Amino acid sequence: MDFLREGDTLVIRALDRIAGSELVAIELIRELGRRGVRLRSLTEPFLDVDTSTPMGEAIVGIMAVLAQLRVATIRDNTVRGLAHARSQGRVGGRPSVMTPERVEAAGQMREQGSSLAEIARVLGVSKSSVARALERRGRAGGECM
Repeated sequence: MDFLREGDTLVIRALDRIAGSELVAIELIRELGRRGVRLRSLTEPFLDVDTSTPMGEAIVGIMAVLAQLRVATIRDNTVRGLAHARSQGRVGGRPSVMTPERVEAAGQMREQGSSLAEIARVLGVSKSSVARALERRGRAGGECM
């Protein structure tokens, strides 16, 4: 933005890539228009309008709202997809370093009085991984740790 001068054209992939909300996008486009900088979107060719006119500003405002709607729709679909996957028993994310064998070994070491740090060092994992695994094991087994 600091290097744009009057007469320049700012080329963007899509309107929703230049701002987090439609209000910020509209204000940015207005600022570019005041500075004499044209805006060109690769995926929204109808955005190449003169923002100094009321019609141009209206078109930009409408497109900003539609871009925000697209982002919100994608976000909503993602949340619903993740919820559906969880309801089917699928959980995303990185697999735990605490295999069932490591959890069992950690449980035995803890019962023998080893500290979480000692267990983590022996198993080659972090102390927090050991603590989480033992906590889950305690909840599953009905015991408190």
